[in-house]
Amino acid sequence: MHSSRQSRISRSRLLTRRRFLGQSAVGVVGTIGCPAILHSAAPNSMLQVAGIGVGGMGGATLRNVAGHAKVKVVALCDVDGGYLDQAAKAYPDASRHNDWRAMLTGHADRFDAVTIGTPDHMHAAPAVVALRAGKHVYLQKPMAGTLHECRVITEEAAKRGLVTQLGNQGRSSVESRLTVELLRSGAIGKIKEVILWENKPLNWWPKNTELRKPGDKIPAGLDWDLWLGVRQPRPYLEDTYHPKNWRAWFDFGVGEMGDMGCHHFDITFDALRLTAPLRVRQTTPGSSGELWGKRRIVELIFPGSELTSGDTVKLTWHDGDLRPEASRIALPKNVKRLPESGTFWIGEHGSIFKNYRGGRPVVLPEDRFPAERYPADPAPQDHYHDWVNAIFESRKACADFSHGGPLTEAVLVGAMADRVAGEWLEWDGRSQTFTNSQEATSLVRRPYREGWQVEGLG
Repeated sequence: MHSSRQSRISRSRLLTRRRFLGQSAVGVVGTIGCPAILHSAAPNSMLQVAGIGVGGMGGATLRNVAGHAKVKVVALCDVDGGYLDQAAKAYPDASRHNDWRAMLTGHADRFDAVTIGTPDHMHAAPAVVALRAGKHVYLQKPMAGTLHECRVITEEAAKRGLVTQLGNQGRSSVESRLTVELLRSGAIGKIKEVILWENKPLNWWPKNTELRKPGDKIPAGLDWDLWLGVRQPRPYLEDTYHPKNWRAWFDFGVGEMGDMGCHHFDITFDALRLTAPLRVRQTTPGSSGELWGKRRIVELIFPGSELTSGDTVKLTWHDGDLRPEASRIALPKNVKRLPESGTFWIGEHGSIFKNYRGGRPVVLPEDRFPAERYPADPAPQDHYHDWVNAIFESRKACADFSHGGPLTEAVLVGAMADRVAGEWLEWDGRSQTFTNSQEATSLVRRPYREGWQVEGLG
């Protein structure tokens, strides 16, 4: 019974792939190229949106985008039939698909924009193909799982002039935007150092980490081969990858730093106008094998800017319940202990403390910076609706890939140090190489499996 089902899936996959390749504009066997339909319908009264990945965070993204009065969800795509069934209840008129490749080639004339909320390893391929098909893209963070994929996505978006948005929605919060304004205003002088920490429980860590053969029975409605996508085939295992446990695995996620880094780095990266880091070092033991490490302290050295006190500025990341030295973090009067996660900016004339969990920035010492010196709060902004509004207004969204791409690359430079821990790794952002480590450079780009290559990726 199981082998018969697998045979039917294989035949279906072959037909889908042949149909996809037959409609490709590239003409290279085994390569995904530009779909035959290259132009979106211009949005008039409504923006027609398709969702790729409609469960979990992908489903939340689509719901938030669909909350805009001028959005109509017209297509749903997910490899899990259960997620599709749930999404279809909210969008009963939308077409249903389990293979994004077929949706983008056979139905691309029906929508103008796509949201992508798949596991990290399947961000780049649909994003690049959608951009080449002329679709506006909202892409969950991190932009992609490899540095090379981030660069290709960023360059494709720039070439095509489409409206893009990275899903680091905290960037739109009043508190984050107020912090950016404070840092740029010189409230604590030029910045000398930045300390970040993130210690939320790893509720996505897999219950099973034993990669045994043979695998377990594939759940009804899940197309496991499509879930694997660009990665090499492997057996399905319960409580291991899907749903929600993929982030811990080297093949599918980027661990805790990849998960939360794009949120935490954003204020500093934006406010201080940072560019690619110069070097990175993980000072805690690293990881090897199939799983990322559960905890790390990572130091990144960035080129300085007009907003930093020196030619370089140091940013230190902590996670896995590894917290900064208490003596280095001054706390506001109403904060009795170091919170679960936060950021501390050290300036020439003071510091700024911010609890990541929705906290407002506090300039320290508090008696030197009374409430009346704080800037007025910026107007509220919905991160999801900002993307939609930007499409109608023909402008960049607030987390356009020209910002989100370099931001994610900086985070991934830090994350990759988990695999080559202990030594300073020198990073050349222009060539995307760690100039003193072939081992680290080998992590920049990863091959796609046969039949899933996208021109310029894998």
